[in-house]
Amino acid sequence: MRPNKRDELVRNALQVFYRDGFHATGMDKLVVETGVSKTSMYKHFRTKEELILAALRLRDENFRNDFMRRIEILADTPAGQLIASFDALGEWFNEDGFRGCMFIKAGAEYQDQDHPIHVQAAEHKRLLLDYFTDLARKAGARDPEKLGCQIMLLQEGAIVTTVLLKTCDAAQDAKAAAQVLLDNALA
Repeated sequence: MRPNKRDELVRNALQVFYRDGFHATGMDKLVVETGVSKTSMYKHFRTKEELILAALRLRDENFRNDFMRRIEILADTPAGQLIASFDALGEWFNEDGFRGCMFIKAGAEYQDQDHPIHVQAAEHKRLLLDYFTDLARKAGARDPEKLGCQIMLLQEGAIVTTVLLKTCDAAQDAKAAAQVLLDNALA
């Protein structure tokens, strides 16, 4: 396979894993869905887990870049960006094909905390937590670590609630709660 074919395989596998889950997607299904032969697939990835890790790395990079860029467009102050993060989240929830967070799914399907896939999923969440904590620090929060954790908790809860309960406006409800927490942290 040409070098860019590997990247294409990872992008296509990412879509299949996101749509169908990790354990429910076997290599035979990936061969059909990606159009890549099993021989070619195994040439670049010795196991399905290696392909999952590559897909998670790509998703992490794409999601964080897009999410953070959108937040910076929506607000120009750190405090505003913390609150705008929920608007960006709501936009993601309204995208066609939204099926929740791939990293929440990965952590649930690979629950052993030492498993490389679980570690990769946790790293994505840690990077987001660091981002929110940094914004809280720049906003002048008395306890930026605590506010970062609270914002992260609201974000994660909004994602799960949106997937499971279509009757809630989780992004906006979480945004309202975040505003109260922010106001308290800055008072």
